[in-house]
Amino acid sequence: MQFTTSSAARAAPGAPCVDGGALQQRAAPAAVPERRRRRVAAAGEGRSANRTKWASGELSGGSAGAVVLEPLQQAVPQVQQLEASELVWEAAEEVRPLFADIDRMVHANLKRVQQAMRRQRIGPHHFAGSTGYGHGDLGRAALDDVVAEVMGAEAAAVRIQYVSGTHAISSALFGCLRPGDELLAVAGSPYDTLEEVIGLRGTPGIGSLMDFGVGYRKLELQPSGEVDWEALASAVRPETKVALVQRSCGYALRPTLRIDEIERAVKAIKAQNPDVIVVVDNCYGEFTDVKEPPAVGADLCMGSLIKNGGGTIVSGGGYVAGRADLVERAVARLTAPGIGMDAGCVPGETLRLMFQGLWLAPQMVGEALKGGRLAAQVLSREGFNVIPAPGPCSPWSFITAVELGSKERMVAFCRAVQQCCPIGSYIHPVPGVTPGYGDEVIFADGTFIDGSTAELSADGPIRPPYVVYCQGGTHWTHWAYVLESAVAAMRQADAAGSS
Repeated sequence: MQFTTSSAARAAPGAPCVDGGALQQRAAPAAVPERRRRRVAAAGEGRSANRTKWASGELSGGSAGAVVLEPLQQAVPQVQQLEASELVWEAAEEVRPLFADIDRMVHANLKRVQQAMRRQRIGPHHFAGSTGYGHGDLGRAALDDVVAEVMGAEAAAVRIQYVSGTHAISSALFGCLRPGDELLAVAGSPYDTLEEVIGLRGTPGIGSLMDFGVGYRKLELQPSGEVDWEALASAVRPETKVALVQRSCGYALRPTLRIDEIERAVKAIKAQNPDVIVVVDNCYGEFTDVKEPPAVGADLCMGSLIKNGGGTIVSGGGYVAGRADLVERAVARLTAPGIGMDAGCVPGETLRLMFQGLWLAPQMVGEALKGGRLAAQVLSREGFNVIPAPGPCSPWSFITAVELGSKERMVAFCRAVQQCCPIGSYIHPVPGVTPGYGDEVIFADGTFIDGSTAELSADGPIRPPYVVYCQGGTHWTHWAYVLESAVAAMRQADAAGSS
């Protein structure tokens, strides 16, 4: 079933339609009236098939741009929108007691960040930045030291040159593994974008771990979604070199791992062989508890700065933190052996934002957690299965997974989210193939920083049971606004489907 955000747009002859991820042009006797269209630059559209996909016809690229239809009126009747609004604000009152508990955690994490900055004597001179090789950048080195202390690690490397969390994780895996070694995934299947890094799918010979003779094995989760602790107790083999623990649920219907569960996994693995390197995919995990993985024994953790750790203001980058020798190995894969840690320029303004983003991160994560608890309350009352379930949860989860049950609801939900975002609110997200993912994925992420899921986003692979993953939010009231629209949009989609 096809959904648009405007009945006027649906009825217009010549209007482009979205069908199964492909853009098609309807035959039309007349052009779209000029008052109902405008030109937008579309030169960057090819960066993925569906992320911020233009709802347009032929994309010519360059400066010519593409026609984008804008809704002339709300598609949802006002009376239904008011009903959704009442639902949202009733739910807001129900979850308000949880906000105080989240604020206490924010306080503890903010204190930890501030004390690290104080001990490192961070001052304006650390924002000078560097060019070229970036040798001797005092600010970059100081930021590494601050993040290491915040993470409870021996060392850290925070680099704008990391293009994503997957890139940071990949550098750590390639740094630690050698031909004949085995990578053991402890918490079920890793996140989709790591499948090609490992070699489970993708182009043979492109340079995956399997191409280099690294073996791979995973432990399935228990039916409850928890780690299979009994299996983990005897899972390590002589060839096992690295155990990968994914903290967040990723694109799986399972709970986020608590920090004490990560500690338990580390102890179970080290009891079998203390030389096994435990690495933690920490994406979406930073500041959702009062400790980070290295503080409970993990050898390495990795993450992205356009998620939790950048406080919604850092333009890119990632980090690795943990044992000093392993951090150096990871960075040698980012740069080159022999170059390692003491290189990589970063402009001064960017460096300042990286410090400031770290300072803001506990607060921004707290707001995202509040928005997630509101989303869980609202969507559970609408009859959807939500993980984590409404109410208090341990740990606080940055991601709220909602089982919508159909592709049509996923599209309606994500389009409603996109319309309520500050950037690209006129864009219609459509499912499509995206680099790194095996299934079609739909993204709603109208963010100031491209792909910054920490700002506010909803996405998910188009596969049963049709789950949308909600994350981010600079203030919980943004989710209140989004949910008013999303609930109404899904009600409209259900009504259209039953007619």
